[in-house]
Amino acid sequence: MADITRRLGWRHLRSAPTAHVRHHRRGRLVHDGPGLSFWFRLLTAALSEVPVDDRELAMTFHARTSDFQDVSVQATVTYRISDPAIAAARLDFSVDPDTGAWRGAPLEQISTLLTETAQQHALDVLARTPLAATLVDGVASVRERISDGLAGEPRLPATGIEVVTARVVAVRPEPDVERALRTPARELIQQEADRATYERRAVAVQRERAIAENELGSKIELARQEEQLVEQRGTNARREAEENAAADGVRAEAEAARAVRLARAEAEAARAVGAARAESQAAWLRVHAEVDAATLHALAVTRLAENLPRIDSVTLSPDVLTGLLARLGRADGEGA
Repeated sequence: MADITRRLGWRHLRSAPTAHVRHHRRGRLVHDGPGLSFWFRLLTAALSEVPVDDRELAMTFHARTSDFQDVSVQATVTYRISDPAIAAARLDFSVDPDTGAWRGAPLEQISTLLTETAQQHALDVLARTPLAATLVDGVASVRERISDGLAGEPRLPATGIEVVTARVVAVRPEPDVERALRTPARELIQQEADRATYERRAVAVQRERAIAENELGSKIELARQEEQLVEQRGTNARREAEENAAADGVRAEAEAARAVRLARAEAEAARAVGAARAESQAAWLRVHAEVDAATLHALAVTRLAENLPRIDSVTLSPDVLTGLLARLGRADGEGA
């Protein structure tokens, strides 16, 4: 929208670089171009402002496929006014000289024209296409048909409108139909997910089985080693017992031989002692045989006295003393 200011009965217009302004004064074109700035009088001026920038027009409409399924089409058309003079002559782009606002709604007219033209070509191509093909190739075919249709529409160049590009965002069926169409794909995805889950479980079971087999093999190997250890311990114990028995035998034989040697030595010593004693006794007897009886009696008394305990006092009765004296007298008489 142009910027208009007032000064002493005059008006000053200042437009943007993307707006093409046409100023007629008394039916004669005075100013014509984008981004103009000029003074004008209110009563003699006729102003029109035509935008020349690219504009986006979003549209959404419904169509029916060849198998009678309702679909919605979302598209965007980019256009611009390439000939402002023709557009100002065909459409009402006049502005109020006081406010600078459009007196009519020219952009709405252009939007209606582009929307109906694009919708007509989209309905034409979708009416001959089934729903499955529409969902697969509908975006490309509808975009191509709308672009060709708008490029070949004769009213657009006659109005000074140029279509820059046409884009189709989506072609969607009704929500119920869309959910029904998604069900097989979801089932396939779920089947693939289940298959992957089962395969993962199978791999996990195989790994667990391998781990269990490894553990069982380790236990078997450990039991076998323990058995070998027990056998080796038994062998060692048996060998130790045999060696101890052999050592005990050797020790017993040595002790027996020693005992025999000791017995022999003791026997020889006893024989030698006996012989010596016998010789001594024989010599003693020979000596006593050669000695007279009185001497033997004296020796006997002496030996007896040596072996008797200590006598502090002796009491002699008359009978004993008489007998003793009689014996001594006989002994003296025999000696004489």
